[in-house]
Amino acid sequence: MTASLMASAFVLAVIGSVLIVFSRFNTLVRSQKRVQEAWAGIDVQLRQRASLIPNLVEAIRGYAEHEREVFEEVARARGALQKAGSAGEAGTANNLLTQALGHVFAVAEAYPQLHASENFLSLRSDLRDLEAKIAFARQFYNRNVLDYNTRIGTYPDALIARNFNFAPTEFFETDDDGRAEVKINFARQPAAREQPASPPAA
Repeated sequence: MTASLMASAFVLAVIGSVLIVFSRFNTLVRSQKRVQEAWAGIDVQLRQRASLIPNLVEAIRGYAEHEREVFEEVARARGALQKAGSAGEAGTANNLLTQALGHVFAVAEAYPQLHASENFLSLRSDLRDLEAKIAFARQFYNRNVLDYNTRIGTYPDALIARNFNFAPTEFFETDDDGRAEVKINFARQPAAREQPASPPAA
């Protein structure tokens, strides 16, 4: 009888352990899926932004054709973002693109007639909306990455993660200075500024 009870207890313990492992494994899978879904949200916004930028650049180029270096900087950064293969690479490329856009808007400030262009104002407004969506999606993604990385780095989930190849995920980092530069330009009033009067001829 004693041997039978011990065998039953052993079997129950094994079954319980297996159930716990499966439960923790499923929890890690769900956490990983949430990270993937959150990244998909960022990817959609980044693609929409990348599609909008050429139209915006062309609208400004019509008034500032000679600013070729600035437009080429945007094209390079946009290409790097489209080729990014990870969240870390995308974050770096996105920072470069944000800085390049800041330079483009700095150029645009020198052409008050641009602020009377409905096309430019519409594109600028669309870009501002996308920037806000990207910022929100980034926060949501990074929260999920933090939760997932914490799970696979702490006991007992760390044991399961090691045995089932759950690897840490990169955060989507942004450059606060670069993002602030674009926001400053967005905050400017669209009304055209008056050009300073030329000094009277001697």
